[in-house]
Amino acid sequence: MSGMTPDVFRGTGTVGEDLARVDWSATALGDPTRWPRSLRTIVRALLASRFSMWMAWGSELAFFCNDAYRRDTLGSKYPWALGRPASEVWAEIWPDIGPRIDRVLKEGISTWDQALLLFLERSGYREESYHTFSYSPLTDDDGAIVGMLCVVTEDTERVIGERQLATLRDLGTDPTAVRTEAETVAAACRQLESATASLPFTLVYRYDAEGRAVIAGTAAVPEGHPAAPAVIEPDDPGAAWPAAELRSGVPMVVDGLADRFPDLPRGSWAEPPSAALVVPLPQQGQTLPLGFLVAGLNRYRPLDEGYRGFIELVAGQIAARIATARAYESEWLRAERLAELDQAKTTFFTNISHEFRTPLTLLLGPTEDALADSSIPLPAEHRARFELVQRNGERLLRLVNSLLDFSRSEAGRLNARYEEVDLAKYTAELASSFATATARVGLALNIDCPPLPDRYWVDQEMWAKVVLNLLSNALKFTFDGSISVSVGPDPEGDGALLCVADTGIGIAPEDKAQLFERFSRISGARSRSFEGSGIGLALVAELVDLHGGTVGVESEPGKGSTFIVRLPRGRTISRTRRWPRAGRTRRVRSSGRRRGSWPKRSAGRRASRRRRPSRVPALVRRRVHPWSSSPTTTPTCGTTSRACCNATTACRPRTTGWRPSRRSAANRRTCCSPT
Repeated sequence: MSGMTPDVFRGTGTVGEDLARVDWSATALGDPTRWPRSLRTIVRALLASRFSMWMAWGSELAFFCNDAYRRDTLGSKYPWALGRPASEVWAEIWPDIGPRIDRVLKEGISTWDQALLLFLERSGYREESYHTFSYSPLTDDDGAIVGMLCVVTEDTERVIGERQLATLRDLGTDPTAVRTEAETVAAACRQLESATASLPFTLVYRYDAEGRAVIAGTAAVPEGHPAAPAVIEPDDPGAAWPAAELRSGVPMVVDGLADRFPDLPRGSWAEPPSAALVVPLPQQGQTLPLGFLVAGLNRYRPLDEGYRGFIELVAGQIAARIATARAYESEWLRAERLAELDQAKTTFFTNISHEFRTPLTLLLGPTEDALADSSIPLPAEHRARFELVQRNGERLLRLVNSLLDFSRSEAGRLNARYEEVDLAKYTAELASSFATATARVGLALNIDCPPLPDRYWVDQEMWAKVVLNLLSNALKFTFDGSISVSVGPDPEGDGALLCVADTGIGIAPEDKAQLFERFSRISGARSRSFEGSGIGLALVAELVDLHGGTVGVESEPGKGSTFIVRLPRGRTISRTRRWPRAGRTRRVRSSGRRRGSWPKRSAGRRASRRRRPSRVPALVRRRVHPWSSSPTTTPTCGTTSRACCNATTACRPRTTGWRPSRRSAANRRTCCSPT
């Protein structure tokens, strides 16, 4: 149209100027100066609005739009689309929107669609897009419906962004328990199989030691497909994917897939991808990637910065999960090796202890016979020598026996025989055996063991080793003053408290942390003798733990030490399912199984309850309660043993006390909680 701009388009911006240039005389609407008042009014309102809108008017549904719609939706069809029939402007989506427009024109009822998928051809290709819009009827001056108005919001970026974010979220939070590299890649590919709208197909390759690319996983690609060869040689000129070039770490776009792979997977679309983005999988701390990801591209979306960034994030997550799996495998292998070394050490100590005990027994037997033979008494000089041999032989035998007991405990083969005993009386008898030794070196031995209100279930032999080991340590490191042994109620809990105190050299704060670790000895400490293997206190901790108790120490250099053993009251003891009736004893293995007292179960259930040797290295086993780092924390079941939380029983309150109740293996570590 030439000449002056019609009033309807004057001052309406760029789109208004372009509408003024349309040859309206060649359309059914005719000269704009003769348009009805209703059309001029709605056109000016349309052009003045900053919200994205378009309209159609007349028998041919001539197309009008405003600047926001031109910018957001129309694309390359502007300004060609102005004034043309709407069915021609949107011919590619007319089967979707045509019936909606007809209903508006015939029935006068507005429509509503939210995030409707429409394939627009506005950018030179068929494009996936999503729109939320409403079609409303338009009337002329006489009130007849002669057109429709569309108010629209394009949701393409939001819908695709949410879809990609969901893929990344699922990829990063896969609940499947994976441990190996193969399991990790398989889990990632399972997640990507549900994301074929963004990635119609994906392939994961890793480089081997020879530089070849070996397939590690596929998503939406059948096994044996030409696009997913099992191995890609580095010098293969006809390789399916540029494995050699990707070792530089730069992503590459591979085009022409339809010609190379006729039956390529289509994913969620009607046509297969025509290109793929191949992204290296980065390897932290190294320039060479550990492999690469082949991502088929959605042919209905452009490979813009957002799409490329999404694929690179997918590759980064897969690479991170592979690195985590490799680190886990490395740590597991290290733990396996440590476990093997620990088992070899335990076996060695067990065997060497047995080997030492045999010749020691053969030496001590004749020595004791010679000293006790009154018919042929030894001369005084020889008797002194034989007594020296006997004392040191017995000392060495005690060390060997301690080593053997500790190795049995480590292997879970330490048998316990729990009996109901008068703990105070029994402890006093054990402590009194040191009266002669303390008197000989000029130390006072104070024993304060008044009767306890309750009787305790202990293995007498193990309890003797606990008391005697603590007294031996006190005698060894005390030169002046006294050694005190006391047994009484625990003021901080419902149980008994054993205290072995001395006025010896004390323990430095930095040495307390490793005091109960095996083979740990305080270097440079002054003592009466230098024998010892560094396992005495570690053995004490193990034996006390078998009784459901805890052991600790309070010490100050130069002022002595106090070893405190807390023992639970009554029949609550770790690593046992049920206590024997009063007056009876049973042999209980340290692993927690009690012979002859299991409830009847099927063979399969009984086998599942059997404890297997731990594969965790003994050197890294925890010595603190898993539910607390404080030695004074008491669980609701009343015990202070970490074993309660590892057992298959849980403690429930009852009017008469605590009783064990079976609980599933899945809840073993939550049977106790701090009060």
